[in-house]
Amino acid sequence: MIMTKAFEDYEGKLPKRILGIIEEKAKDFKAADIKKILEEVYQDYLNCQVEPGEAVGVIAAQSVGEPGTQMTMRTFHYAGVAELAVPQGLPRFAEIIDVRRVPSMPVMWIYLKDSANEGGAVKFANNIEEVTVERVAEVIEDFNDKTVVLKFNYKKLDEDGLEIKELIKQVEKSLRKKASKEEDNVITFDFKSSTLRSLRKYTDKVREARVKGIFGIKKAAVVKRGNAFMVQTEGTNLGEVLALPEVDHTKTISNNIKEIENVLGIEAAREAILREAKRVLDDQNLDVDIRHLMLIADLMASDGSIRAVGRQGISGEKSSVFARAAFEETVRHLLDAALKGTKDELKGVAENIIVGQPIPIGTGTVSLVMRKK
Repeated sequence: MIMTKAFEDYEGKLPKRILGIIEEKAKDFKAADIKKILEEVYQDYLNCQVEPGEAVGVIAAQSVGEPGTQMTMRTFHYAGVAELAVPQGLPRFAEIIDVRRVPSMPVMWIYLKDSANEGGAVKFANNIEEVTVERVAEVIEDFNDKTVVLKFNYKKLDEDGLEIKELIKQVEKSLRKKASKEEDNVITFDFKSSTLRSLRKYTDKVREARVKGIFGIKKAAVVKRGNAFMVQTEGTNLGEVLALPEVDHTKTISNNIKEIENVLGIEAAREAILREAKRVLDDQNLDVDIRHLMLIADLMASDGSIRAVGRQGISGEKSSVFARAAFEETVRHLLDAALKGTKDELKGVAENIIVGQPIPIGTGTVSLVMRKK
């Protein structure tokens, strides 16, 4: 009863999530100890809160920007997998903030349900790796006869576990055209009615035709982490990978934030921004308080879809003309505002600094002062 009373005293003062954690962890504690824990947690909670009018945006920008200038522009190999590289440092941080539709090096870390089975992981990696016609056959373009000839390499077909009949079906499906001639390991496609330009397009289509694996997964390698085996890929396709029965969908992650948003939603994308930004900073041994990164991630996800922090996103969408002009394309913004007769309400920080007024931060947020008596 006393324990329940202690929790009741802090309902509304502490978030329910924190109270829930304390209640779960302190089941066997004495009531006096529970009360003391709640008091200390409450004090820590108050110390963590931001004062009204605190310039959280400016502080976050400075806290991330200063160590950002120390970042090395480098890319290094990850987890001992020599053939798969992961972008790091400033280039990767810029990708996260700009929310690039496709990262310069899209990567997935696929965890399997049967993580102790190395043979199963190797087989899974081989099955998901994308195999194109170009990898298992020589594609010859004949401009005189207007034909495209495929000469299959039996050794490579065996390595990838492919059969010629299945492969021909895939190519015919991709071209929407039947093969005109089949001889042993040579297949011919006839394009007599085509121009030379369209023949080249057909040749490229044949080369890129996917005959095995998941679209977008260019490479897949098995990596050992502790006692578990997982698969790291170059290229991503989160939707199709998560649908596979062997995959542990609770742990599998991608570094493509837009893809995460499309497949798992805005909350997952916000978490991915936070995780990726923190990982980049940690890899560079730069200590930035997680709350500054949380503020950036929250702002990027605030309207229900992930927005970049640049000209095409948050900064470019500010209502203030001066704030937009202070960021980029100064003359264009001022000229457009002058032509349209735009009014600037001067509600933000940058615009008030420009015109020399007190900024709405700290004591600048107070517009009315009253005496107590």
